[in-house]
Amino acid sequence: MERFKIEELINWKNNASRKPLIIKGARQVGKTWLMLEFAKRHFNNYVYVNFEEDTILQNIFIPDFDIERIKTAISLRTHTDIDDNTLLLFDEIQAAPRGITSLKYFCEKARNIPVIAAGSLLGISMHSHDSFPVGKVDFIELYPMSFHEFLMAIGMGEYLNILKKQEWKKITYIKDQLIQTLKLYYFVGGMPEVVSSYVENKNLEEVRRIQKNIILTYEHDFSKHAPAEQVPRIRIVWENIVGQLAKENKKFIFGVLKKGARAKEYELAIEWLKDAGLVYKVNRVKLGELPLSAYEDLACFKLFLLDVGLLSAMAKIKPETIIKGNELFSTYKRALTEQFVFQQIKDFADFIYYWSAENSIGEIDFLIQHNDIITPVEVKAEENLKARSLRAFVDKHNNMHGIRLSMSDFRIQSWMTNFPLYAITKNIFQAGSNN
Repeated sequence: MERFKIEELINWKNNASRKPLIIKGARQVGKTWLMLEFAKRHFNNYVYVNFEEDTILQNIFIPDFDIERIKTAISLRTHTDIDDNTLLLFDEIQAAPRGITSLKYFCEKARNIPVIAAGSLLGISMHSHDSFPVGKVDFIELYPMSFHEFLMAIGMGEYLNILKKQEWKKITYIKDQLIQTLKLYYFVGGMPEVVSSYVENKNLEEVRRIQKNIILTYEHDFSKHAPAEQVPRIRIVWENIVGQLAKENKKFIFGVLKKGARAKEYELAIEWLKDAGLVYKVNRVKLGELPLSAYEDLACFKLFLLDVGLLSAMAKIKPETIIKGNELFSTYKRALTEQFVFQQIKDFADFIYYWSAENSIGEIDFLIQHNDIITPVEVKAEENLKARSLRAFVDKHNNMHGIRLSMSDFRIQSWMTNFPLYAITKNIFQAGSNN
């Protein structure tokens, strides 16, 4: 298995002004694997502490934030000598009282000691418990494995190299395999445990079993960690996401949750799911001008799940439905495709919104702001090349170039470029990419 975030960790290590690093991400996206793999590859000595499992070290930060005392206690407990070249890995740091706060003192008093912290539901802990060390930590966010990481995992690295080089003629020769693999990814998704199981066994029934267990783990977290009064609302929102995304108009409608439901009743439930890393909120903008945040419509938004494979599991879609295609896939293919696109672009886009006209005629699936460039993106699940809304939007904004993502081959026009869905990379949203 390979995760591209390793490169960001290497950059962090080599940064002379680095701070303690927090790896954010939902439960089971591979944070522990990433930090341990990075430590094994790039440090001669490291110490790993899981504060959820180690109840003795769990209270290490309560007496004070004396770094020498803390180092000595960890050294004795782990039977490891700790010097300035030892990487400290603090997993499940939210389980240690004042653990998150301690990172401030590692930054201020022991910047030379490399520290990486991670934890399940860390986003929630950051909002509700310890004093957060604002400005004293670096961040990276880890998501489920991307489609291109999936290609690497299943032994299609040569295909990935061709995609990265944007060798479009070669890509047309292998597009049938890429399309089938993309549909497989719609089913398997990017949760590392699921991908690992598929690589080892090629058993899609086992894939679905593991996905269901992950979903049950998340649902257990609702009762265990969320405020009791919010749990019923969190469950209602969670259970309705599939139906909301399957609608032709994917704007989140509170009335679909429950008859007479109002936004203010469910706002906290949605925020909890966001903080847990389980859903992502994409707000509407009224105008496609810089900065997009100035035209944000907070009352209108779409909700996406963290992983396309979990979406297909929650929709109870069978593998033959996606891979061979039938009427049921027709019902969900638009939702799965838009979920897939969002999942691939959220890691590199500075801001992601969508646009719709006030009269509801015309919509742009995603507006991406990256390096002060706005790119309108239209998503097509198959090879339908009609793009009336995209053309009208680009015509209205002369300085923009549209992107259409579909199953069709690469094609460039004066106002728009069509990229195959399986070829989504950061480069296609940059001016001057290899078109």
